Amino acid sequence: MQLRWTLPVLAMAALPAWAAPGVLKIGEINSYKAMPAFLEPYKKGMDLAVEQINAQGGLLGKQVVLVTRDDNGNPGDAVRAAEELYTREKIDVLTGSFLSHVGMALTDYAGQKKRFFLASETLTDKVVWQNGNRYTYRLRGSTYMQTAMLVQEAKKLNKKRWAIVYPNYEYGQSAVATFKQLMKEAQPDIEFVAEQAPALGKIDAGSVVQAIADAKPDAIFNVLFSVDLGKFVREGNTRGLFKDRTVVGLLSGEPEYLDALRQEAPEGWIVTGYPWYSIKTPAHDAFLKAYQGKFKDYPRLGTIVGYNAIQSLAAGITKAGSTDTEALIKAFKGLNVNTPWGPITYRAQDNQSTMGAYVGTTTYSKELQRGIMTHFYYADGKDFQPTDAEVKKLRPASAQ
Repeated sequence: MQLRWTLPVLAMAALPAWAAPGVLKIGEINSYKAMPAFLEPYKKGMDLAVEQINAQGGLLGKQVVLVTRDDNGNPGDAVRAAEELYTREKIDVLTGSFLSHVGMALTDYAGQKKRFFLASETLTDKVVWQNGNRYTYRLRGSTYMQTAMLVQEAKKLNKKRWAIVYPNYEYGQSAVATFKQLMKEAQPDIEFVAEQAPALGKIDAGSVVQAIADAKPDAIFNVLFSVDLGKFVREGNTRGLFKDRTVVGLLSGEPEYLDALRQEAPEGWIVTGYPWYSIKTPAHDAFLKAYQGKFKDYPRLGTIVGYNAIQSLAAGITKAGSTDTEALIKAFKGLNVNTPWGPITYRAQDNQSTMGAYVGTTTYSKELQRGIMTHFYYADGKDFQPTDAEVKKLRPASAQ
C-alpha cells in the first residue's frame, strides 16, 4: 500500500513546476542525519498527513507533494536548502527545523525574503519572541511553555538545593534561564548548587555525574536529550546519582529517548513526553489506528509534530484560499487546528501555537519492555504563556 502511494508522488516531485499544474509543493528542511531518532518518526507523521489530505482531494484542488532536504545540523546549509527549494523545486510553502540555531537561521531567512515559514519543532523562544518576525509561525510548544509546565510540578516538591544539567546551546540555555526565573519567583530561598553544560552531543557523562553528586543537591533539573540523555542516565544509574533524589526532565519522557534506554529507563522522573499507549480519546484513537495501519509501528513524539505541521499548513492554506505569503500570515492569526491531542490555536500576539505537552512520571514497563509515562495529564499550552504585555516587550516592533 505504501509503495503504490509513494511512487506517483516521487514521479510528480521530479517534474518541473510547469509540467505539474495539479501539484502543491510543501518544502521541508530538517536535521535528519543528526537527529534520526526524532526525525524519522517525524517524517512518517508528515507522510501520513499528506496521504490523508490527498485522499480527501488535496489542497486548493491540487495533490500535495512533500519535498524534504537535510540541513546537516548547520544553519548555513539550512538557508541554502531553503533557497534551492524555492528556486529549483518551486515550492509553495516552507516548514521544518529541529535544532534551535537552525530554526533561528530559517526564521531570519523568512524575514529577509518575506516568505511564510512554519517552524515545526525547534523550541527556542527566540523564534517567536526576540528574533521573531511576522512571517514565522511556530507549532510546537516553546522552551518557556514546556519549562513552565514542569515548574508547576517542581515547586510542589519544595526542594531547596538544585543541580542543573543542559546542552550548552540556545535551547538548553533558554530552558535553564526560564527554570531559574520561575522557580525563584515561586520559591525565593531556592539554591542552585551545581550547573553542568556539556556541548551538544559531546557529554563526558562520568565527570558530569560526579560533579553533580559532589554538590549534594536535593533535586536535579535535566535538559539533556538524545544520546547525551542516554549516557547521563546510564552513568547516573551506575554511580547512584538518582537514588533518593528527584529529577525533573524536560523532554525525558519522549519515546524517542526512553525506548533507547530499555531496562535502564529512569524511575520516578517528572517529565514531559508522549504516552501514546494510554491516551484514550477519539481523535488520538483514530490517529493511532491510521499510523499503525500504515507503518506497522507505534508513533513517537516526532510523529505528532510532523503530522500536526502538515495539518496546520493544510488548515491555513484552506482558510487563506491561497499559498500567497500575506494571505497565509492573515489566515494563521488565530487559526484553529484539530490535532490528535485536541484543538490548538495559533496566537495572533506572537505567532505561537497552543500545542501543549503531556506531563507525568517515568517508570519501567515489563509488558512493553521499555520506559513509559504514568500518572500523566495533558498540559494545554494556552495556560503556560507570559502575559500579552510581556510578549509585546519581547517581540521586535516590526513583528507586531
